[in-house]
Amino acid sequence: MQISRKIAAFLIGLAAFMIFEWINLGFNLADGHPTSFYVVHGILVAVNLVLALVLGAIGLRALRGHREARGPK
Repeated sequence: MQISRKIAAFLIGLAAFMIFEWINLGFNLADGHPTSFYVVHGILVAVNLVLALVLGAIGLRALRGHREARGPK
């Protein structure tokens, strides 16, 4: 299966946005919540960062595949 260049770029952009957004959320969690709140949000942040890395890797591999398919200049 081949992913188009537009979809690959979208995946890379989405991954970058997700990394920025979830790291930002992690730093902006206010103090004073119960421990369970931080555990749940910590798990959400971790899972979404892993998902962002996977999507970014898929997008990068797809773009690299398009470059290799074009061949040397």
